[in-house]
Amino acid sequence: MQVTQGSPSLGRSPTFGPSQSAIVGGPDIIPSTTTTTHHVDPTTPSAVKSEESSTPAEGGDPSSKPKQKRNKPTLSCLECVERKTKCDRARPCLACVKRQSACEYTAVANLIASADRNNVTKNKRRVTAPPSKIRKTSISSGAVSPTPADNGWATIENRAHRKSMSSNGSSPFLLSNMPFSTSSPSNVFGVGQTHPFSNYWTCQGGLPEVISVLPSKEQADILIARYFEVVDPVYPFLHRRSFYADYERFWALSPEEKGASDASFIALHYAMYALGTQFMQFPSYAERSSSAEFYCSAANQALRVYSYLNRTSMRAIQAMLLMAYFLMNDNHASDAYAWAGIHLRQAYAMRLHRDPDIVVPEASVLEKQQRRKLWQAVFFQDTFLTVLLKLPPTATHSDVPADSLTDENELSLDGLDTCLGTHSRVENLMSINVIAPQQHVPLAPPQPHHIVDAETMKSDVSFIRCMWHLGNLVQENLSSPCSLSLPLANSPRHKDSLIASFRRLYKSFPPFLTMLDYSALQQQTAVHPRAVRQNLFLTSNYFHCLMLLHASENESAGVSANIKAALEAAHEAVWAFFKLWGLFETEAGVWWVFQHRAFEESLLIAHLLATVPQQDDNDQGLATSSKSDPIFAKCKDDIARMMDIMDRYSGGSLEMHKTRKDVLVEAFAKTNI
Repeated sequence: MQVTQGSPSLGRSPTFGPSQSAIVGGPDIIPSTTTTTHHVDPTTPSAVKSEESSTPAEGGDPSSKPKQKRNKPTLSCLECVERKTKCDRARPCLACVKRQSACEYTAVANLIASADRNNVTKNKRRVTAPPSKIRKTSISSGAVSPTPADNGWATIENRAHRKSMSSNGSSPFLLSNMPFSTSSPSNVFGVGQTHPFSNYWTCQGGLPEVISVLPSKEQADILIARYFEVVDPVYPFLHRRSFYADYERFWALSPEEKGASDASFIALHYAMYALGTQFMQFPSYAERSSSAEFYCSAANQALRVYSYLNRTSMRAIQAMLLMAYFLMNDNHASDAYAWAGIHLRQAYAMRLHRDPDIVVPEASVLEKQQRRKLWQAVFFQDTFLTVLLKLPPTATHSDVPADSLTDENELSLDGLDTCLGTHSRVENLMSINVIAPQQHVPLAPPQPHHIVDAETMKSDVSFIRCMWHLGNLVQENLSSPCSLSLPLANSPRHKDSLIASFRRLYKSFPPFLTMLDYSALQQQTAVHPRAVRQNLFLTSNYFHCLMLLHASENESAGVSANIKAALEAAHEAVWAFFKLWGLFETEAGVWWVFQHRAFEESLLIAHLLATVPQQDDNDQGLATSSKSDPIFAKCKDDIARMMDIMDRYSGGSLEMHKTRKDVLVEAFAKTNI
C-alpha cells in the first residue's frame, strides 16, 4: 500500500451484502499527516480539506404505525403502546430513551399532560445525602477538599430545593434549562435510532469469524499508531511496550493459532482500530463512520466470545473502556453511559478499586502500576461523564491513593518479563477468588516506536495524578449534588472554600499542564504535541468545573452566582476547545466530550449575559460597568465563534449539531451586552 504524505485518504470502507454474515478484510486506510496551524485565531479554517458529512438514516415515522383502538384516551407513547411495554409517560419516556427510539404521543395525550402540568403543584421531596467516601484522601494537602462536616450534606435535607444556573432539574437527555416542549427525544446527547453495535456475526462463528475480518498488518499498524498519537496522550492507561510485545506476537501467529488467541485481547485490538479510524481522514464522514463502527462491532463480538459478563481481565476492561469513548464520539453518549456501567462493575469485581499493595501484594511493580492506571481511567470516565449528563457517579468506593502512582513505579522494569495481555489475571465473577496464574514470557527486542522515553513516562504519570486529584474534588463536590439538582454550596463561606480548593489544586499542577498562552502552545505542538493535548484536556475540564462553581447559587442560604468570575472561567474553558480546533482540527471535530463541554459553556455564557441588566436612564451602575468590562465583550465573541465552528462541523449527527446551534442562536439573541 502506497502512502502519500500530506494528502487525504483515498481509501474505501467495507460494504456489506444482505447475505453476508461477516466481511473479510478491513477498509484500506491511507494516513494523512497532521498539519499544525500557526495563526492568531485558532478557529480559522485550516488548509486541510474538511470531510464530507452525511445524514444518518432515519427510522420510520412512529405516527404511521397502527394504533390500538380503545374506548379511553391512550396516555402512553405510541412506541410503548405498540411494543406493549410500560410507559412512564414522561416527555420523552424512559423506555424510549433506553431503546433510542422516537417518543411520540397522540394530540389528546399531549393536551391532558399539558393540563396536568398546569394544575398540579410540585411536592417537596426529602433528599437523602449520598454515602460518605470510603476511599482514602488522595490530595496531599488536607485543606484542598472540604471535610465531611463542612460539605453541607448534613443540613441540606431541611433546605428548600433550589435550581441554579449550573444545576437544573431537566432531563439529562434534554438541553440545559429547556422545558419539556417536544414529544420526541432531543439528540443533544446523541440519542440514536439504532443499536450502537451492528450485528454481522453468526451464532456458530466464534472467534475465528472475528479474526477473519482483521485488517492487514500494514493497515493495523497505521491505526494503532494513530491511536497512540491521538487517544493515548489523554487516556494513557495502556503500557505501550507490553502491548506491542503481545501485538507483534499475535501477528506472527498462523491463522489457526490466531483463532485460538485470547478473545479479550482481540477485543482490545478492534477497539483501538475503531478509535484510530475515527481520527483518520476519509473522503466522507459516512465512509469513516461505517469503517469505525464495523471495527467496534467486531470488538463487541470478541467480548461476547470471551463471555465478558461472566469473567473479566484487565484487557477486557481496557477494551470496554475504549469502546465507551468510541460510542461517545459516534454520537451514542447515552449508550456509552450504560456500557460504562458494565466495565465499572467488572473493575470492582477485579478489585481494581483496591490498593494493589493490599489485594495483590505479590504482583510485580508493573502490574500494580497498571492496575492503578486502569482504575484511574475508569474513575475518570465515570466522574466527568456524569458531570456532563447530570447523573450520579458510580466509581465512588476506592482506597487507591493517587500519589502511589509514582515515577519510580512507572520506570521500574519489574514485571516486564510477564505478559500483561494474553496471560493477565482473570477473575470469574461466579468464583471471585479464582485467579489464573500469570505466565512469564520473554519480551522480543522492541522496535523504536514500542518504547516511551523516561521523560514522557514521567509527564504521563504527572498528568494522570493531576486528573485523579481533580476527579476526586469534582466527584465529591459537583457530580453528586448536580445529579440530585442540589445546590453546590450551603453558604457563601462554603462556596468560597470550594473555589479555593479548586484553585489551590490547579496551582499545584506542573507548568506544562497550566500553560494558557496560545502562541506558546503552538510552539510546543511542534516539539511535544502529546503534552499539548494533555494541557488542553485538563484545562477544559478544570475551568468547566470552576465555571459551574462560580455560577452556582442557593438563594435560601444567601449564595449568589458570581457572574463575572463564571464568565472568566467559561471563557478559559471554551477557549481550550478553540485552541484544540486551531492546533488539531480533525481531532476537535471527533471528541464528543470536548464538543459538548464547549457547547454547555457557550450556552451558560449566553444565559449569564442575559441576566446582566440593560442600561437604564436612571441606573448607570451594573449595566454601564458590564458594557465596559472586557470579559463581557470577549464572552459574547466566544458565542459567535462557537456558532461559526458549529457551522463547520464535518460529520456526526447533523440533527444534534442543528439542535445545538438553534438553541445557542436563540440564547445568543437574548443577551443584553
